Formats: sequence, C-alpha cells, structure tokens
Amino acid sequence: MRGRDWINQILPDELILDIFRHLESKSSRDACALVCKRWLRLERLSRLTLRIGASGCPDVFIKLLARRFVNVRNVFVDERLSISLPVPLGRRRGTDHSVISALKIHSLAETNGLEDNETESYCLSDAGLAAVATGFSKLEKLSLIWCSNVTHVGLRSIAEKCIFLKSLDLQGCYVGDQGLAAVGEFSKQLEDLNLRFCEGLTDAGLIKLVDGSGKTLKSISLAACAKVTDTSLEAVGSHCRSLESLSLDSECIHDKGVLAVAQGCPQLKVLKLQCVNVTDGALQGVGTCCLSLELLALYSFQIFTDKSLYAIGKGCKRLKSLTLNDCTFLSDKGLEAVAVGCTGLTYLEVNGCHNIGTYGLESIARSCTHLSELALLYCQRIGNFALSEIGKGCKFLQALHLVDCASIGDEAICSIARGCCNLKRLHIRRCYEVGNKGIIAVGENCKFLTDLSLRFCDRVGDEALVAIGEGCSLHHLNVSGCHQIGDDGIIAIARGCPELSYLDVSVLQDLGDMAMVELGEGCPLLRDIVLSHCRQITDVGLSYIANRCTLLETSHMVYCPGITAAGVATVITSCTNIKKVLVEKWKVSPRTKRRAGSIISYLCDLGDMALVELSEGMSLDDGYCDVALSSNNK
Repeated sequence: MRGRDWINQILPDELILDIFRHLESKSSRDACALVCKRWLRLERLSRLTLRIGASGCPDVFIKLLARRFVNVRNVFVDERLSISLPVPLGRRRGTDHSVISALKIHSLAETNGLEDNETESYCLSDAGLAAVATGFSKLEKLSLIWCSNVTHVGLRSIAEKCIFLKSLDLQGCYVGDQGLAAVGEFSKQLEDLNLRFCEGLTDAGLIKLVDGSGKTLKSISLAACAKVTDTSLEAVGSHCRSLESLSLDSECIHDKGVLAVAQGCPQLKVLKLQCVNVTDGALQGVGTCCLSLELLALYSFQIFTDKSLYAIGKGCKRLKSLTLNDCTFLSDKGLEAVAVGCTGLTYLEVNGCHNIGTYGLESIARSCTHLSELALLYCQRIGNFALSEIGKGCKFLQALHLVDCASIGDEAICSIARGCCNLKRLHIRRCYEVGNKGIIAVGENCKFLTDLSLRFCDRVGDEALVAIGEGCSLHHLNVSGCHQIGDDGIIAIARGCPELSYLDVSVLQDLGDMAMVELGEGCPLLRDIVLSHCRQITDVGLSYIANRCTLLETSHMVYCPGITAAGVATVITSCTNIKKVLVEKWKVSPRTKRRAGSIISYLCDLGDMALVELSEGMSLDDGYCDVALSSNNK
C-alpha cells in the first residue's frame, strides 16, 4: 500500500544493523541514515571506524563523535590531512554550540587567506585523546599520525581505559618513554605497534613496553628513533616470542640486535631492514634461525655480500617475497642461491643492485616457477635474454615493473607476452628500447591485462595502443610522455576499454579534443584523468569529459593553454563527485573558488621541466587530500 512503512514495522533493529554493516560504500550508508530517525540512530550504531584529519578543533569533534558513534572500534587521526570545511555555519537544532564556534573560527581564518602558517595550528591534544579514551572504550585500533601535541599524558589515558587495544600507530608523535611504559602496563592485548619517527623514544620506554605487552606483540615498526639501540632489540628477543613482523630503519642497530630477534622470535615471518651497520653475520643468523620467514626486504646495505643470501637460500625455504634495494655487493651468485633454495618465491624486486645481471634472473626463471610479480628498477646489466627466460619459466607471472632498464627492449616484452598470458599489470618507465612491437604482442596475447603504464617510452605510438584497445579491457592506463601517441591511440582505448577508470595522458603534445570526445562517449566509469601539458586540448574536449564521465573525482590540467577558467568551472559544476582539481591559480574565477575552494589545488611558478619531473614521480594521491572528517565501518 502506498505510503505504508512496511520495513520499519516488520524488520527488527538487529536485522537492519546487519544490513548496514554489509553496505560497501560510505555514501550508501549516509543515504540510509537520511531515511528516517530510526535508520539514522541504527546507522550510527553500525559505524566501526572514524577517520579524522586536521580540523578546526579536533578535540571538540572527537567529543561530538563519541556521543554519536558509540560502537566505534577503530580511530585514525592524521594531522597531515587538511581542507576547508564545506559545511554551513548556521545553528542547527541539536548541534553542539561549541562545535559551531570552532567551525566559525576555522572558516573565518580560511576566508581571510590565513590558513597557511599564519593562524594558530589546531592539533589533537591530550584532552582530545582523553576524550577518545572515554568515548570509545571498545577501541581496538588507534592511529595517531604526526599528532605533535599529544604527550605521554594522553597516551596513558588510552592505555588505562581502552583495555581491548590491539593496534597502536604513533608515527611522528613525541610520546616519550612514559607513554610507552603506560601502554606496556595496561595494554595486555596489544598486537601491532608502529613507532616510526618517534624521536623522543629511548631504550627505557621500549623495554618497559615489551616487558608488559611482549607476549601478545606480533608486529613492531621502528624508524629514525636515534636513541633506540641493540638493547631494545635484545628485550624484544627475550619477551616477544610471538613476533611475526619486524621493520627496522636505524643507524644505531647492529648485528647484536638483529641476532637477538632472530634467535628469540622463531615465528618471525616478515623482516624489513634498512640498517647500514648490519653485516653478513646478522643475515646469516636470520637464515639459520628464522625458518618461517616469508618476506625479506633489504634496503641500502653496503657492507654485506652474497654470504647473506647463501644463508637465506639455505635456511628460509618458505620465503615468498624478496626485495633487494641498493645492495651494492650482491651479485648473480647470491640471487642464484636464493632461487635454488627458495623455490616458492612469488615476488622479487631488484632495485639499483648493479652487480646483479642476466644470469641471476635466469636462475630465478629456472627455479621459481610460481613467480607472480617481478620488479626490475635501474638494472642496467639485465638484458633481453633474462626476461625471455622468465617468459618461458614463470607462466604464472601477473605483474611486471621495469624502470630505467636500458638493455631491455621489444624482444624481452614479446617473450613475456607470449609466455605469461595471465599478465594483469605491466608498468614500464624510461625503457627506451621498448616500442610498438613489444606492446602489440602484449595486446595480442595478454587478454587479462587491466593496468598498463608506459611512462616516457619514446618509441611507443598509436599502433601499440590500437592493439591494446582491441585485445585488452584496461582499467588503468598511463602513457605520460609517450610523444608518438595522439588521438588515434587514445580513441582506440576509448572504444575498446569501457571500464577505464584512470587515465594519464600528460605531456602528449599531439593529443586533441577528438580523443576527449571519444573518452566521454566510451568510458563512463572514468574517475581520474591527468591532462597536464596537453597543448591541443581545449574547453570543448574537456566539456565532453565533464558532462559524460559523471563519476569523475580527480582532474589534473596544468599547463594546458587551451583550457580556460570556463573549462575549469565546467568541471566543477558538472562533476558532482569531483574531489581534486589541479590547475593554475589564475584559471580559477572568484565564483569557482567560492563554490569549490576546498577541492582545488594550485601548481604555479614551475617550469616545464619541473612539471615533467613531478608527473614522473607523483600519483594522484601524492600530496593532496580532501577529506577532513569521515567515518565508515570498513
């Protein structure tokens, strides 16, 4: 019967709550909360996670949120994230007047253009942390990223009241030894601990923590803690028998500390080391004692040799993931030892290890037949034959990353394409010998490919993209700096890849509006587009993207002389889901700024080469964030 509310009369609260918990997106849950007061109340009960950025007054926000979302288990506070608050400042019934006052102060500062370093910085304090402890007594995960005003006083409040705490992330916080001692005293279920960039920490604090909570700890991360030495790791080895993951980045750690962990933590599965004073002796101890090791990542090791990899290959038979980054003295023989001993290897990254060449990779191809992801970065000595062997031996390869590998060309890519038909992700950057022939082979053979990146590959042109469009259904495509690509190639992608969601065509001088029209027609799921430095694209082409791609969330269009303030305004008004727009400041009209100032980022006073370098190293998510406060139950 029309107008009859059957759902609220029949369904109990428990069933509606269960339905809310199965909703995948925050927008869907928000929509449900607007149906009626009952659904609003129940939806608030279903929220398990809060994410908070730097806001006008985070302490006040937390008190308000604690009253509304009483079942929250996970709280993430990241003070690197900041935007203007797109909310009306008028008084609403039932709204805390102190919150309105805080919002008005913050908004007034931004309106006057004083938000950057000229007004008082609003940071989470010990009072806010006490509000977290009081309001979220069921808290299991707490993340405080660069919360500079939090001290041991606030952390003690958390430790005393949140007895179910399992995960604590204090990256960039100056909590000191007293705070960690309190955590060790009260948090008897703690499993994950991140202390990266906690500069005030010393051995005394970490020892007290592991003495109290060591029995349950499974993961520890340490970086740039200059006063944490081998003494702390000896305590970890003595108390943390269940430790499974250890990440260390320190100049103060030596063989003694790493050996203590290796000998005292038999369940260690993940080990990441960037410790310049650790030598072969420590890694040999890991190979002897850590028989359950599955992931090993070694960064910037200048004083250990193939002896370490011999020990790993001999003892760590369960190793699945190996990362070797800037390890100068490793050679093909060490990599061969790992290949022979760790035949279950599925992930391999070799970055800047200049003594590893073709022979080492051939060993991987012969022995590690289950390899699913391979990354070769700045490997000048690895040639085509190595990848040809990978194509023959590693039939399960799904992802290949190549960066600045000057000896790798079309022959290698053809071999990969023919042998690794399950390839889903192919990323190639500045490999100047790779051209149309190799990419055409990929389009003809790799039907499952969804992610293709060909950044600054000068020999790749339209012919290659035509083959990709005919043979693959891409979701992500990056062809920035591929100067031979024009309208024909992008049109082929638009017609052949209707599920495309990410596109980077920056620095393509011959790309014009016709390609934009086809993208608007053929790619309705497009969410992120980078058009920077495309001189032939105008407001006309941009309008087709804005009007047809209704899901668009981010758009970069710096140094596009054909795009004017009118084009920018079209994107802002037409794309209701837009979250990020990167553009020159002079192209934003006062009206557009008033309407969407919080989602606009400016890139100005940079030369062309600076932009090129930026586009090479920056993704859409690097350095820009538009969510100050949100909540979900993931």
